Amino acid sequence: MALVVQKYGGTSVGTIEKIQNVARRVARTYDAGNDMVVVVSAMAGETNRLVALSEEICEFPSEREYDVLVAAGEQVSISLLSMALQSMGYKAKSYLGWQIPLYTDDAFSKARINEIEDANIRKDLDNGIIVIVAGFQGLDRDNNITTFGRGGSDTSAVAVAAALKADVCEILTDVDGVYTTDPRVVPEASKIDKISYDEMLEMASLGSKVLQIRSVEFAKKYGVVVHVRSSLNDNPGTLVMKEDADMETVLVSGVAYNKDEAKISVMRVPDQPGIAAQLFTPLSMANITVDMIIQNISQEGFTDMTFTVPRSDFKKALKIVEETAVKVGAAGVQCNESIAKVSIVGVGMRSHSGIASKMFETLSTEGVNIQMISTSEIKVSCVIDDKYTELAVRVLHEAFGLDNGQVVQE
Repeated sequence: MALVVQKYGGTSVGTIEKIQNVARRVARTYDAGNDMVVVVSAMAGETNRLVALSEEICEFPSEREYDVLVAAGEQVSISLLSMALQSMGYKAKSYLGWQIPLYTDDAFSKARINEIEDANIRKDLDNGIIVIVAGFQGLDRDNNITTFGRGGSDTSAVAVAAALKADVCEILTDVDGVYTTDPRVVPEASKIDKISYDEMLEMASLGSKVLQIRSVEFAKKYGVVVHVRSSLNDNPGTLVMKEDADMETVLVSGVAYNKDEAKISVMRVPDQPGIAAQLFTPLSMANITVDMIIQNISQEGFTDMTFTVPRSDFKKALKIVEETAVKVGAAGVQCNESIAKVSIVGVGMRSHSGIASKMFETLSTEGVNIQMISTSEIKVSCVIDDKYTELAVRVLHEAFGLDNGQVVQE
């Protein structure tokens, strides 16, 4: 007997028929002798509908009330899945985040998990009950409902798996694993059998929509083996796990892209100690994540600073930056929402030279201008005009031998 945590996304529970299909799949896993905890997202489109309602009320709603609103979607899906299982003769019980309870900090819509009390779930499992958990939500120490941001149900699932010391955490979705890039952009993309936590972290942070980055952070920290697989078949998917020797032989494992970023430039900033802190501290206090940062060489005591933020936070960030720029005496602020970030990822890059130059040469040959560059041990990212995104992904995928799984190896 194993303890299996399964997570189903919104497309997998988008209709009553799909919910019934999920119930049958859960039942098969349970009948095989496993204890089952199932984490479920809101039905497809439901969160967008709720967000649209809030936008009809006001442009910047209360963060607390926003989380109360968007957390409602999961309540519907967990109750329907529990009903479906009960109608099949199984014992099932649903839990909202606050009923577990799952405690978080107080960063509304971007909350981080602090603690999960597992006594209630373990008691139900001991009594043969299939436990259904609402993804994406918890509560802070003041008993406010909090949510984790888009894709937060992945984080819920991995965190629950870590707390319960589950044997595996299966992320079941409408794709059958992690691919070398988005198959909708490159049909020749191939499924990766296994990928390291670090590679998956980079790909998630760089735009891959398969797993939320914080779910991978949890998995790495607690050693949770994550199996990304299709909810439509029983085929093996992609294992996200600790790095092994085979992974290091592949120079580049995948190409990721992200169109959900915007660029902000602060012009002629006084080149003095403490100015950068004055610019970025207000963004941090507003829970806005800053990604790539470039500072030009100082000229005549002034410099320019350029950085990227999530496009969803762009309006809020721009307002803060414009106010801060006046305070520090900058000449002005420029912005650009028509950008994209394209990246190559691979643990094999740690010990091989020439990968970045090959990426730059490939983009140059296609006439793609690079606006910003960021690197780590296992990735190189470039900011480009978003109109060139698909072209850049295709040529990089081919250049590094990823088409049809013919990866470049050591």
